Amino acid sequence: MPPPLRSAFQHRSSGDWRLCAGANLAPDAGNGQGCALSPPPGAVQRLPSGNSSPAPNHATVSCTPLLHHPTCGTPMTSWSTLTRALVAIVVLPSLALSAPRAGTTRPTGPAKRYTVEQFMETTSVLGASFSSDEQRVLYSSTETGVFNVFSVPVTGGKPTQLTRSTQDASIAVAYFPTDDRVLFTRDSGGNELAHLYVRTLDGQEKDLTPGDEHRASFFGWSQDGAAFYVLTNERDTRFQDLYRYDAKTYARTLLYAGDGEHVPGALSPDEKWLALEKSRTLSDSDVYLYEFATQQRRHVTAHEGSASWKAATFDPASSALYLLTNEGSEFIRVERHVLATGKRELVEQLNWDVLSTVFSRRGTWRITRVNEDGRTTLRVHDVKAGRRVPLPGIPEGALSGVRLSRGEKRMAFHVDGDRSPGNLYVYDFETKKLTRLTDTLGRTLDTQHLVESERVRFKSFDGLEIPALLYKPHQATAKRRAPAIVFVHGGPGGQSSKGYSSFFQFLVHHGYVVLAVNNRGSEGYGKSFFAADDQQHGKAPLQDCVEAKKYLSALPYVDGARVGILGPSYGGYMVLAALAFHPDVFAVGVDAFGISDWLSALRELPPHKEALREALYQELGNPQTQEAMLREISPLFHAEKIRRPLLVIQGANDPRVPKAKTDALVEAVRKNGVPVDYFVLPNDGHGFSSTKSEAETSVRILSFLDQYLRRSP
Repeated sequence: MPPPLRSAFQHRSSGDWRLCAGANLAPDAGNGQGCALSPPPGAVQRLPSGNSSPAPNHATVSCTPLLHHPTCGTPMTSWSTLTRALVAIVVLPSLALSAPRAGTTRPTGPAKRYTVEQFMETTSVLGASFSSDEQRVLYSSTETGVFNVFSVPVTGGKPTQLTRSTQDASIAVAYFPTDDRVLFTRDSGGNELAHLYVRTLDGQEKDLTPGDEHRASFFGWSQDGAAFYVLTNERDTRFQDLYRYDAKTYARTLLYAGDGEHVPGALSPDEKWLALEKSRTLSDSDVYLYEFATQQRRHVTAHEGSASWKAATFDPASSALYLLTNEGSEFIRVERHVLATGKRELVEQLNWDVLSTVFSRRGTWRITRVNEDGRTTLRVHDVKAGRRVPLPGIPEGALSGVRLSRGEKRMAFHVDGDRSPGNLYVYDFETKKLTRLTDTLGRTLDTQHLVESERVRFKSFDGLEIPALLYKPHQATAKRRAPAIVFVHGGPGGQSSKGYSSFFQFLVHHGYVVLAVNNRGSEGYGKSFFAADDQQHGKAPLQDCVEAKKYLSALPYVDGARVGILGPSYGGYMVLAALAFHPDVFAVGVDAFGISDWLSALRELPPHKEALREALYQELGNPQTQEAMLREISPLFHAEKIRRPLLVIQGANDPRVPKAKTDALVEAVRKNGVPVDYFVLPNDGHGFSSTKSEAETSVRILSFLDQYLRRSP
């Protein structure tokens, strides 16, 4: 699996955990080594709605939304910061429509001009895992220009580099529970076929899942640490099989053969039960319990209507399965299902979506992540005392990547703020001491020159409130009106949320207002809002972006004649759709890794998406029965309507958006006599594989915007 679209572009994204097998079990999910609270930084959530514990510099990257989002557990380098996985709207949080807050003091302008190299000096860090003696923490960092695995003392200090990849991202999974061996994942050239590796005590690397055409992902440790679990589709690329690996010999045993419909979600510590998830649509899913002794599968979430059910975790005693659901409500809550009796009880409910909940190894703590109006918050519960635990001294920002030590004394996590890239921290429950282990902001950057986003809302064409994040340059005033960008996150079903984005800060520093829109279909604002884009792509959600342009144009410091649209992945599709279907609205468009032809994309789903075929058809359309509709919403078939300057960014190795399709789109638009800048990244897939790629792309975008947007009449 590839690293997620780097933070610069993707900003914080909570993602489609609905589409991610075992997302809540991302490295060390509570089975031994420690507890993973969520998919790695940033993971996206959808089906059982992301984004993936946010990776500092690319905010939340929860799991993989649909066809073109980074997959669970793999960071895509920096632009991954804004996309966190795919109405009659009933209930939205009762938040007033808001313009930027009045009275906010801002510097009149940047006192210093920074180069893109200075912005790109910012480091991205991912993941956390405690060593067997709990004296060090394992994590991944782009300190070397590409993700590599590092280890740092829990008291802070100089990190030690453990892998030395120069091109392919190496993503830390976990320390072994009894020694200093390390598990990590790596794909090749952004092909998203990640393999699981072990770094042995002598520094050698061994591929535990060799082969050419399959992918593998870590699924957790056994309770005693003597084994670990791996998901792989090597038997059949359509199915995910679950294996148990001996931690000493690496000999493996097949535990569960996937059938393409029921996807492993959580494994009980006693290895008697496997929770399976089945998705009917992107808003309707179920959980089943598979008993290994009898090889029988039991449906435990039968329901009427559309509701999301997700397996969160088993308790340490293997007596209950904790579930996440929005049945009968707008937001996702936690419920407890007692295995012996089938009794169900409410555990935790808020007016926002619960993203995940997990136990420490012996059950002392239960930790919950919440998607709270565009930011991720953390709730720590003392299970025995039955109360929440305050976390004094924790910095403001989005919390992600939570891991608990096996001894339950320490917790590692990331904190990510708009003006402070995600950093790795360790909190000691006994001493209440908080220690920051990384320093990710470029040494030459002054936080006073960066900007804080403001959470705003505007009304769309049908009166629906659309949430967004607004970034205002210090130098923008009514007398010096600025050009602006409508940013559309990936998905469908992702979310733009608060957190550091080097790309946003880079654009704002150079005088561009940025409005990151959470159009209908974005996660985090209730299931009605989330489902409001079904069969509406290229229509109502796109109209929300048109209304976003109107909102920007009404701000006194924005030049309404100079508003462009930019987005990655699904957001790239929205850019192309905006230029084709609303050709006079935006002055320019920047499409990164965007899909242009839904018809072929849905007809040619990769084998590992086979289980989601019907769900994707329900969300987007069935190519067998709705060919005309899919042609209608696919920009490739309407390229003659595009009349505004366009920058297209494409990874040569992109497995989700084939280069040939993008070539055809670019050729068709150029026939219109429209300026098209086509930037192909030769060593990248669906996102950036290195900071070098990100930096080059950022410069290319700024140059394009300066030429066609800043100077446009």
